[in-house]
Amino acid sequence: MSLSSDAPQDAAKVEGRGKVLKFPATPATTRRSWSGVKKYGLAAAAVAVLVVGGILLGLWGLGGRSTIQYTTVPVAHGTISRTATATGTVNPVLTIIVGSYDSGVIQNIYCDYNTRVRAGQVCAKIDPRPYQATLDQDSAQLLRDQAILGEARTDLARYQKLAEQNSIARQQAEDQAYIVNQDEGTVKLDQALVESAKLNLGYTDIISPVDGTVVSRAVTGGQTVASSFQTPTLFLIATDLKQMEVDTNTSEGDMGGIKVGDKTTFTVDAYPKRVFQGTVTQVRVSPNTVQNVVTYDVVVGVDNSDLALMPGMTASTQIVIDQRNDVLRVPDQALRYTPGGLSAVASGGTPTSEQQRVWVLRAGAPVAVPVVTGLDDGNFTEISQGDFHPGDQVITAESGSSQSGVPPPRF
Repeated sequence: MSLSSDAPQDAAKVEGRGKVLKFPATPATTRRSWSGVKKYGLAAAAVAVLVVGGILLGLWGLGGRSTIQYTTVPVAHGTISRTATATGTVNPVLTIIVGSYDSGVIQNIYCDYNTRVRAGQVCAKIDPRPYQATLDQDSAQLLRDQAILGEARTDLARYQKLAEQNSIARQQAEDQAYIVNQDEGTVKLDQALVESAKLNLGYTDIISPVDGTVVSRAVTGGQTVASSFQTPTLFLIATDLKQMEVDTNTSEGDMGGIKVGDKTTFTVDAYPKRVFQGTVTQVRVSPNTVQNVVTYDVVVGVDNSDLALMPGMTASTQIVIDQRNDVLRVPDQALRYTPGGLSAVASGGTPTSEQQRVWVLRAGAPVAVPVVTGLDDGNFTEISQGDFHPGDQVITAESGSSQSGVPPPRF
């Protein structure tokens, strides 16, 4: 009985336990887990949104407190020069070409490079023997013809005397006078030949026609020179190396403002840190055209007392076309600046002198000042009219962006 009475109770316990362990109970558990995940996920998302928003608000707050940084330059007085740039060659003021009138063999050389010479000094000698022989021959011919002329004159005097005595016919005396005239012409021709031979003999001495310095020698001893078609160049002599000139090739676009007397500066590669001074001495009107590019020769005179400059050096020359001293000037960037970083071109083109203005920083804000400009040298511009105060700083550039709390520009 006890077994039968206990069996149903145990079965009920086993059945109850079976209900707990049955598989249909699993979906209910899963639904409860997903609901927890959703609850915590929404909370995390809300926290993330708040963090991002706070960061953005912080950045916005920092940006709102930032200001524009201006680059300024004080308004000052100075010199403005408008120049024309040209390249030229340093040359002596006067260079003499010494050649040979005679042909022959160079017998001796007395001058070399850099030799200081005087006018009349012999620099070379051509073998004089052929010319001496010609002179001797012409001189002998002259003596012979002079003797013939003397005899003819004696006969003429005798014939004239006999003709007066009617001892001979007058015609004979007249014929003798004709012979005398002919002999006189022959003697004069011989005298000219002698003088020519003396000149040719003298030309065998190659002399310097001026005081100066030999800058080039194109002949050596024993060399044969021929002057049949053109005079050969033997020496180049510079009259005075203490006075030099620079022959510049100046662009036709710069010729409108260049005139005699303009100041110039130039440098040469031999002295890169030294600036030489000069003056325009001549503006030549003859054009030089190379590949359709037209240039003109502007001659610049230079004092070379220390003999630092040498012929043939290349000079980089700047010719001062116009210059203003102690004038009010501002950098060219100041004329191109407008608030917001826009250039004058971007804001509607380059204004005329009546429309130009610069921006001055006053009380932390840019203030527009209308100006009338003058000479521009590419770096600075002259201000002929403008309402500036002592200590004004003109704005040339800016960095940053306009934010709240920054004073707006005043026009």
